[in-house]
Amino acid sequence: MDLGLTCPRFTWPGGDAAIAGRFAAVARGADQAGLRSLWVMDHLFQIPNFGSAEDPMLEAYGALSYAAALTSRVSLGALVTGAVYRAPGLLVKQVSTLDALSGGRAVLGIGAAWYEPEARGLGLPFPSLAERFERLEETLQIARQMWSGQDKPYHGRHYQLERTLDAPRANPPILIGGSGEKKTLRLVAQYADACNFLYGADVRHKLDVLRAHCERLRRPYEEIEKTLHLRIPEGQSVEESVQRCAELAALGIDHVIVAVPDPADDAWLTHLAEVAVRISAITPLGR
Repeated sequence: MDLGLTCPRFTWPGGDAAIAGRFAAVARGADQAGLRSLWVMDHLFQIPNFGSAEDPMLEAYGALSYAAALTSRVSLGALVTGAVYRAPGLLVKQVSTLDALSGGRAVLGIGAAWYEPEARGLGLPFPSLAERFERLEETLQIARQMWSGQDKPYHGRHYQLERTLDAPRANPPILIGGSGEKKTLRLVAQYADACNFLYGADVRHKLDVLRAHCERLRRPYEEIEKTLHLRIPEGQSVEESVQRCAELAALGIDHVIVAVPDPADDAWLTHLAEVAVRISAITPLGR
């Protein structure tokens, strides 16, 4: 089992002037702790679960490019990109650029987008849920076409590209976030290398649904990495964190991505390094 870290907040003592240094500490700390992955949210206003809209929030791909320059091992992605916020061709180029500058460590984490206040606030597209899923699927098709090296037109209902040229060449893994059984998990089975659930989802049931989609599409279920995001609360011991990860592995989770109270804090980075070592030998159910 692997361990990843997400940095969902950029509120530290010292205010905005402290963000660059503290986020650098997060990135370097994750890399040095031997974690598998480092993630930021693709939000432009802070979301209610983590603070107020007025709290500082970095644009995801600018932040990840900064982290790429400070690290050498950890994979880098947005958990998860709102598909409708960027034109698909531009999004694929952003991720390809991150992949090139990080030495092949980029991940395209993507979903249908859900936080309407930031989209309305900044004038970004936010169509109906049905259309957001249509646009998500077309974005996935465009990413697969561009990363396969096929330089040809793409004609979808919502997007038309004259050339799907992508140079330098990249082929990052695609992770789809969400647990909707009819649409999201079908898209995972059809297009993705990984899925991501939030802690509290009925993991066993969701994975059964994913397996059924894979069977219908004749896709090997084992090819898909199963990830889950959870928060580690203040005061939780290393032993308790290891136990929670072991319980998730028993349900079939391969990769746990955690949020901690302060990911720039040395004590928390030490905590995560110890957990990463102890869970590395755990084999998830079904692997």
